[in-house]
Amino acid sequence: MMRISHAILHAFDFESGSYYFSERELDVSERATKSYVQRHMRKISSSADNQHGSFSEGSGFADALHGYVAGQIGFVEISEQVAQYLWEELRRCDDLEECDLLVCDFTDTKDMKVRAEQAGSGAVAEAMVEAAQDADGFDDLSQEFFAAVLLPRKQAFVHELGSDATGAAANGILRQDSTLPNPTQKVDSYVIVDLADFSIDFHDKVRTVGTEERRVIPDGLLQCSVEASSREVVETVEKIVADVAAEYGANVTEAVAQAKAVVASSADREESFAPEEVGREVFEDRPEMRERFEEAARERDLPEEVPVKRGVANRLAKNHKIKTDTGIEITFPSQYAADSNYIEFTTDSEGYVSIVIKNVGKIENK
Repeated sequence: MMRISHAILHAFDFESGSYYFSERELDVSERATKSYVQRHMRKISSSADNQHGSFSEGSGFADALHGYVAGQIGFVEISEQVAQYLWEELRRCDDLEECDLLVCDFTDTKDMKVRAEQAGSGAVAEAMVEAAQDADGFDDLSQEFFAAVLLPRKQAFVHELGSDATGAAANGILRQDSTLPNPTQKVDSYVIVDLADFSIDFHDKVRTVGTEERRVIPDGLLQCSVEASSREVVETVEKIVADVAAEYGANVTEAVAQAKAVVASSADREESFAPEEVGREVFEDRPEMRERFEEAARERDLPEEVPVKRGVANRLAKNHKIKTDTGIEITFPSQYAADSNYIEFTTDSEGYVSIVIKNVGKIENK
């Protein structure tokens, strides 16, 4: 469950060369506003494409955030500092894109989702969360985040109701240039900072300033290190597993599915996984393959541990999909790959593969 503590919207108009910084926060007591902000925060915070980073020494944004957490800077003030910086940077870019800036302070209540779901949604669920947090002995696992999101505006057309000089109804078509993206729409540029340990998740696209290409958020605003996203690391691990399995004549499909199962299991326990641990478990009985995996992982400079949320891991690794050269597609839970009670792969002397699906009690047409 998510609580929005503060939210504000600053508007940029690069065509006219004007900006409109709000001096008042959004009213998140309004259901539509609260829902819009929450849905965007959920989407960006759970994205598998989020890269990770740490603030470098001397980062002005890190200093401002520390001041915000300490109560030395107000929410509106720090949001205006972010808006001013991004306005100055974005207006210099060659490929200008009309956008607005949404800044938010929100809390993910973590394990309280289960209690809220038991109570239903809406006001009842929120009241249950608040009551639980006030109770003695409550283990509060909630996390507070500071987020800034660039919302690309798009052009839309609406009807304009009116009348002519004689009073006769005369409807027209009006172009709107201030339409914000739907909460389900993917956005390219944002940052989320955990206010407990100041770890960073971000995503940004390359922009051109003169002859220089740069990403405004990590290179300019944050001044932080850049680590691969969960998706990038998972895909790299799968590629290494597949290459090693193929090199030693093992079943590639089975090996990759097992790798996914290890990632999903580790993320479910700890919300992270270690690439080397994946290799050790997948190639547990083949030391030479395990060593080859570790060598390839070092060559790719994979991190020792990769943060990956449970929801992200489920999307990336819970299921495995294969397609045969005969056009048959099969999707199965990754954890079944190493269990011959459910699915079994065999290869005959001519190299043809057979797939046996076992212990099926019911089949549904989809």
